Amino acid sequence: MRATVALCNSFRTPLIRFVGKRSVPKSVDHTPRVHPASPTGNLPDSFAAYRAKAQQHGPLGRAQFTGGTSGASLGPVRPSPGEFFDRAELPTRFGRLLLTDAEIEAIETGGASMYA
Repeated sequence: MRATVALCNSFRTPLIRFVGKRSVPKSVDHTPRVHPASPTGNLPDSFAAYRAKAQQHGPLGRAQFTGGTSGASLGPVRPSPGEFFDRAELPTRFGRLLLTDAEIEAIETGGASMYA
């Protein structure tokens, strides 16, 4: 009990120490700038113009969200050459390895069955 009382009465001191007073910059430049790794090197005219051209798992246009078009009207979805949608479509060399009963038992017992 005495240890708990001693812990409750002590106060916590932070382990990090800051040097000097806190200073807020007097002027911060918030003008938009192009990211150094930007592929185009220029800013979009407006967010609406950017959103009209942007893609994230498909077009971000408003027509899709209003229910005006169905998924079937967009056409079939096919992978590009060299791309696969499922692991089963890959060549057999990339398939799953089949485990023998001895290997399964060794995994389940943590290897103890190999020495018993």
